[in-house]
This record gives sequence, structure tokens and C-alpha cells, in this order.
Amino acid sequence: MAPHLPVLAEEALEALAVVPDGTYVDATFGAGGHSRLLLARLGPPGRLVAFDADPGATAYAPADPRFTLVHADFRTLETALTELGIAAVDGVLYDLGVSSMQLDEPERGFSFRADAPLDMRLDPSRGATAAEYLATHDEADLADVIFRYGEDRNARRIARAIKQRQPHTTGELASAVSAAVHVRGHRERIHPATRTFQALRIAVNDELGALRESLDAAVRVVRPGGRIAVISFHSLEDRIVKQRFRDDPRLHRITRKPIVPSDAESAANPRARSAKLRVASIEPHEDAA
Repeated sequence: MAPHLPVLAEEALEALAVVPDGTYVDATFGAGGHSRLLLARLGPPGRLVAFDADPGATAYAPADPRFTLVHADFRTLETALTELGIAAVDGVLYDLGVSSMQLDEPERGFSFRADAPLDMRLDPSRGATAAEYLATHDEADLADVIFRYGEDRNARRIARAIKQRQPHTTGELASAVSAAVHVRGHRERIHPATRTFQALRIAVNDELGALRESLDAAVRVVRPGGRIAVISFHSLEDRIVKQRFRDDPRLHRITRKPIVPSDAESAANPRARSAKLRVASIEPHEDAA
């Protein structure tokens, strides 16, 4: 299996302004790429708490006394830190979206590169699968989800095809979408089902709701002067982050425009091409000395 390369790694760590004795959160552990780089910058007193909803992430956890992995959605960030006895942290890092390891496992149902059960749950131990979601939502609801989360103008036609076919596998879903929108003789830049898969994954996992809740929590737990860094991969996530960093009076934007990967990184790691890094710091309290 190809190595899982953390995106914008050096840029993100520089943006966090890591202090060796600080306490940090990797809100999206994945295969642990960013966490290992964070640990390398921390001294013996430092501490890193990582979150991942996927129980499979434990296989990548480093054996380091400064490190704690929490098996939970990052929307639980504040509660979990409180349970660990941590009242405040120096920074939080997010690398949003599905990890490479999840895409590489056909049985997870995130990709149409192989025919597999239509699951798509970030935590496969809880919640409804994508197939169950499709079966329990009507055509209008599906069209709305595909339009809002997939930004696909063919949402109504796609939703109608899905309800007619009731797909149970990734291949069946991809086929239904292709049949609904493919124009004979026209070569698409991306697979016709790409946006529908994105939309369904976001809906199944309530990813945007979780992001909003987690950012709320991060603003509360990061101490004054500490930083929040977010790497996003599509416009819906980036819009939420941009608006929060711009409109929350408790935050100071470090990046007026997002940091994007270099041409070299994009060439070496195709996943990086759409990445955007935004960074904000917590403003000091008015009553601070």
C-alpha cells in the first residue's frame, strides 16, 4: 500500500506555532501523519490528544507516553478533553474529509473504484449505512442532499434514478448515477457519481454539523494566543471555516487567504490538489493582565 502522506504538513505545523511544552489536539488522526510530526516538535512535557471516529485508527497510534487517541467524533472535543483533565490547549489541527486509508478499503464503501457494500460510515460501529439512508429518505430529500452537499445541478434526476434502483453497493449507486446523467460520446472530467458519493458521505456522517460543533468547542478550549488550523478539501467545508474565522470576534485571522499546496506537493500527492489551509488565533481576553 502506498504511504499515507499528510497534506500541507509543514505549513500546518508552522501555522500552529508549536511550543515544546504545549498541549495540542489533532482532531482528525487518520493514519497519524500530522500527529507524528507534531510529536516530533513537542518536548517531554508536551502532550497531544488525537480524535478519530474510525476504530481502525488505533492501528496507527504511536507508542508515546505524551500521546492519547480518543475513539470519537471530533464534535465531542470539549467533553473528551474535560474527561482527560485538560481544561485548555495551545492549538487544534483539523485535516478534514475521508482519509486515504478509508478510501483504500473497498469494504468501507467510500469509493466506486471497487464494488462493495454501500456503507460510508466514518464509525462503522454506529449509525445508519448509506444504503439504509437511501432507503429511508424520499426522492425530494435525496435531491436536496445531492444539490446542497454535492453541488450537482442534476440532483433531481439523480435522486429519481436512485429511488428507482435502490442500490445496495457502490457499483450499483455509481451505475445509477451514470445512467441518469451520462451523455453518450461526452467524456466527463470527473466520474458522474463523484459529487453524489461526496454528498451522501457528508449526509450519512453529518460532517458539516460536526465541523460547526467542533469549531465551537475549539474556540472555547484553545487558550488566548493559541491557534486553530484547518485543512479542507471542498468548498462546503472551507466556507464554514472561512465564515467562522471571519465573523467570530474571539478569533483573529492569521491567514487572510488560504494557504494552498505547492506545485511539487500537488504532483507528488494528488489528494493535496484541492487542499486549503486556514489559520486563526484566539484573541486575548479583555480583562487579561
